[in-house]
Amino acid sequence: MEVNRILLVEDDKEIRQGVEIYLKSQGYQVFQAADGIEGLKILEQEEIHLAIVDVMMPRMDGITMTVKLREKYDFPVIILSAKTEEVDKIMGLNIGADDYVSKPFTPMELLARVNSQLRRYKKFVDMLEEKEQKEKSNVYVIGGLELNEDTVEVLVDEKTARLTPIEFKILALLMKNPGRVFSAEEIYERVWNERAINTDTIMVHVRKIREKIELNPKEPKYLKVVWGVGYKIEKQA
Repeated sequence: MEVNRILLVEDDKEIRQGVEIYLKSQGYQVFQAADGIEGLKILEQEEIHLAIVDVMMPRMDGITMTVKLREKYDFPVIILSAKTEEVDKIMGLNIGADDYVSKPFTPMELLARVNSQLRRYKKFVDMLEEKEQKEKSNVYVIGGLELNEDTVEVLVDEKTARLTPIEFKILALLMKNPGRVFSAEEIYERVWNERAINTDTIMVHVRKIREKIELNPKEPKYLKVVWGVGYKIEKQA
């Protein structure tokens, strides 16, 4: 299980040490910084999952630091400040903070906010990864040949190959099952969704596909004929 890594940026050493004790008791790994400049340096060196940033600090304040970190990072940021006016809270949220805790605060209140933000962020990251995985699942790559079902595109060595809808369906069937040999009858029935009567058209379509995806159609690299059996896309090209 991955340990969440928290950056604590606060110029008051006692507050830093006190908060670190409570965070570590919950299993978090803590990195301390006394101002925004130190905080940004840590971000360059360490993977951070959440930042707790004080507003009033020397050299670089928390507002400036949050603006700068938002240029590169999207993890949750909790702002700490002795200011309690509503306008300060709104400013903190507007510049990219996810939550705001007013001083003085109880350690349990801060822990609750940290736990909540990390849960929310994990759900967001999981959702993005699931979406990315789903998009990848509709992309098939064999060597320099790439077929994308979502965009209905075929690339050969990163150059677009313009296939007709039927040619695309035939190639998609073969690329989804690399190494498997399909008879002309099976290809016809899978692509046209009807019983194969005359499969001569398959041979014609295969020849046209080869002309579009092969460097030398007479010596095909991808779309191979297994004589007397059918057609296949090589597993490795």
